[in-house]
Amino acid sequence: MVRRNISLSRQVAQEILAGIHAGKLARANGMLPSETELSQHFEVSRATIREALSQVEQRGVVVRRHGAGTFVAPALPRIDAGLEELESLETLARRIGLATQMGEPIIAERAPTATEAECLRLQNRDAVLSVARVISTGARPIAYLVDVVPTTVLQRQDLDKNFRGSILDLLIRRRDLQLSHSRTDILIASADKIIARKLKIKAGEPLHKLDAQLFTRDGRIIDYSQSFFVPGYFHFHVIRQIRN
Repeated sequence: MVRRNISLSRQVAQEILAGIHAGKLARANGMLPSETELSQHFEVSRATIREALSQVEQRGVVVRRHGAGTFVAPALPRIDAGLEELESLETLARRIGLATQMGEPIIAERAPTATEAECLRLQNRDAVLSVARVISTGARPIAYLVDVVPTTVLQRQDLDKNFRGSILDLLIRRRDLQLSHSRTDILIASADKIIARKLKIKAGEPLHKLDAQLFTRDGRIIDYSQSFFVPGYFHFHVIRQIRN
């Protein structure tokens, strides 16, 4: 059944992914049917198939070899993260042996947006320090992270000029802050043009998104972060206990 709120190419991409994961679409050598065969199978145009395959390729699930065809890609290294313990992406990656690199961060002291002021509970629209960065594995961008911290907590001068680390790790090391916990909303978001360009995907592609507020023991919120993750490279889970 066609779902009007989702593009046809995305629906076909989801069907292709399901077929690959079920082991019903790829041949023994990992090769997918041709575009013509797929268009006949899904009863859509070859243009729609090409767009769907492009979306699947962006997730790292298939590779397209010019003159040879489309093949299922080798299994991706994936960050499997439980959200019960607060850790930075870099710490999680190190734990599973996944090499990651951080691009040059965009650092600015500025006035907060209305949303940022609300999430940080700022009374007078005090200035904030914004740190945005792209995380890659190899040449593939896999996450885009933005931390917003009141300048009463952290200022640009507090960061090394060659800073390439994690704001969360920096705050955790600050003994004067006495951190308590983080409240995190787990969402699905569509990549806007800016984020799509940074993550080298098409605008509108779905992303995992975590919106988090970092609290101190005395109830202050000292960091508001938005983290966007490319599907296929991350698996988030939460352990829920039965209350006796």
